[in-house]
Amino acid sequence: MRGHPHTHGPSETGSVVLDLGGDTDALIIYTGRDQHGREIEVSRDGEPRTHSAVRERRVRDGTFHSAVYPDLPAGVYTVWWDDQRPAGRVAVTGGVIVEFAWPTSAAPGRG
Repeated sequence: MRGHPHTHGPSETGSVVLDLGGDTDALIIYTGRDQHGREIEVSRDGEPRTHSAVRERRVRDGTFHSAVYPDLPAGVYTVWWDDQRPAGRVAVTGGVIVEFAWPTSAAPGRG
């Protein structure tokens, strides 16, 4: 997790474009409103982390909060709770959108 919060405004319907196909995938991490502005990092084993900020997403049926990772190569990714602890793992396969629900309880290893 990056230590600096962002103040991104909401994203409206149709403002995020995902290019899927072949070995390219997208990951969406759904969070609560309390995570707005937080940068969540993900990484494949042995590769550098990438991050995305949690933003409010406005859609026809309401609003939700999420971080979106477009154009990820296929593989198994660790979703990082913070710099050292994982929040979970997710398999990314080419040509689809993979979804991950951010844990709502305490950080792993904290009770």
